[in-house]
Amino acid sequence: MTGKTEEALGYEQARDELVEVVRRLEAGGTSLEESLALWERGEELAKVCRRWLEGARARLDAALAEEEEEGEKRED
Repeated sequence: MTGKTEEALGYEQARDELVEVVRRLEAGGTSLEESLALWERGEELAKVCRRWLEGARARLDAALAEEEEEGEKRED
């Protein structure tokens, strides 16, 4: 998967595909090569999800800090 494709995936898409990858790995019955490819794909998808969540956390932290700053200005 290329970086551009990773960037194009939304959180929900990456999460849903990751769930499918895990399901297939847990079900077994795949060759070693296929299992390794699934594992690698799962790692990539997990990174995509992590980046989305970290971005959301940063936005939330920024909004909370801004709200707190505005509250302090009102108190002055």
